Order: sequence, then C-alpha cells, then structure tokens
Amino acid sequence: MAKDSSNPGLSRLGKRLLIAALIVLAAWLTFFDSHSLLRRVKWHREYAALTEENEALRTRIDVLEQQLEEVESDEVTEQIAREQYGMRKEGEKVYRVEKADGQ
Repeated sequence: MAKDSSNPGLSRLGKRLLIAALIVLAAWLTFFDSHSLLRRVKWHREYAALTEENEALRTRIDVLEQQLEEVESDEVTEQIAREQYGMRKEGEKVYRVEKADGQ
C-alpha cells in the first residue's frame, strides 16, 4: 500500500483541527460547562466548610444537651438562659452592662 502523497497538507490540517477541537473541548470542560472543573473545586471547598461547620454545631448541641441533663432545677435553667442567651421573662426589662477593656 502506497501512501497518497497527492495532498499531504490535508493530513496536517486534519491533525491541527483535531488538536484545536481537543483544546476547545478541554477549555469548555474546565471553565464554561455547568459542571466545570472550577465549579467542582468551588463546590468541594464549600462542602468541606459546611461539613466543618456542621461538626462544630453538633458538638455545641452535645454540650447544650449535657448542660440540660445536669440542670437540677428550673431556676438554674432560667439563670443559664438569662446569662448566656440574653433571654427574659415576659414583662421583664433587661439592662446589659458591658465591662470596659482592662477591667
């Protein structure tokens, strides 16, 4: 089988078009597609941050549940609610006093 040498530029042109098409496809998948590589990296970072926040909140819930189990009376529950969460009874006025720096 002899190679058709009548039009050698056609095979070079075909290779260049194939390479250009592959470059365009790679750029599309990396930057512009709805599931592009950049968006996937962003989603992965966001997922990691949300997972970390979720764990912190679960830990906080566990601490609060332990505090509730340790509470012996309603008075202690009210004291915790007032001191830590700024809650008040209906009709009650609460005045917050903030300490100055260095005191």
